[in-house]
Amino acid sequence: MRPVALAWLRAGLVIFGVVALDQFTKRQVEHSIVPGEERRLLPGVQLVDARNHGVAFGILPGHHIAVTIVIGLAVLGLLAYFTRHATKPLIWLPTGLLIGGALGNILDRLRDGSVTDFIKFPLGWPPFNLADASITFGVLLLVFVVEGTGSEAEDTEPEPQPEAGRERAECS
Repeated sequence: MRPVALAWLRAGLVIFGVVALDQFTKRQVEHSIVPGEERRLLPGVQLVDARNHGVAFGILPGHHIAVTIVIGLAVLGLLAYFTRHATKPLIWLPTGLLIGGALGNILDRLRDGSVTDFIKFPLGWPPFNLADASITFGVLLLVFVVEGTGSEAEDTEPEPQPEAGRERAECS
């Protein structure tokens, strides 16, 4: 399989996996936890059934169409970048995480008018979901993949350099 096709396949599998796991966990929470109830999962981690009518941290509640358009444009920008750099090592992973997370939350917005959040940390941190975690990890990984591997020129194999002795002999 060609590297570009393999990158698209891998990104597609990550997208599918993130959306499926995100939607499954949200439905499980909705069917097992009453809104407002908190269940201890681990020390310092609670499960809740919270509805986010805004964007991150509840910002811009009631602006579903504008939020969906902005998210859609960001996804299109990411797809354009991915299309041009699909052979960059590991670029498929953050692309899949980001698009999968965005789609998971967009599906909630379109279906319910809000996003289901269910993981709650202490100290007033707002609840979040697996799509949010996927987006956060995807952004961090994207920065690492794009910046950590260097520029496009560094991704290609360097041209062979003439040996020092041979260069002097040819100049004489």
